[in-house]
Amino acid sequence: MHIEELREYCLNQKAVYEEAPFGPDTLVFKVAGKVFLLVGLDQVDQLSFNVKCDPEYAVELREGYDNTVFPGYHMNKKHWNTVYANRELSDTVLFELVDHSYQLVFDSLPKKVREEIKSVI
Repeated sequence: MHIEELREYCLNQKAVYEEAPFGPDTLVFKVAGKVFLLVGLDQVDQLSFNVKCDPEYAVELREGYDNTVFPGYHMNKKHWNTVYANRELSDTVLFELVDHSYQLVFDSLPKKVREEIKSVI
């Protein structure tokens, strides 16, 4: 997986936009103002990104893929993982982790906001 593929996948989620609130080296993907993925733009050798994760699932992933999934760098370690691409997980699974993060954030939005997003074609 390349950063361009990750970016395109994120932007194809409903109502997602990107920002760089922490400076030009970190791209942040949000839905309704809530972050669901962060990725550094200054990565040279290994693509990694932070995604939100259910706490129990986060532990399971870290234990099962200890070369690929780590507690979220500069994030709440209970709810965020740093995931390295092109190691133990296929692109399909990486995209599933993006989906999981998006869904967690989407589900935490107020019902009115969720309904507005769902109504957008």
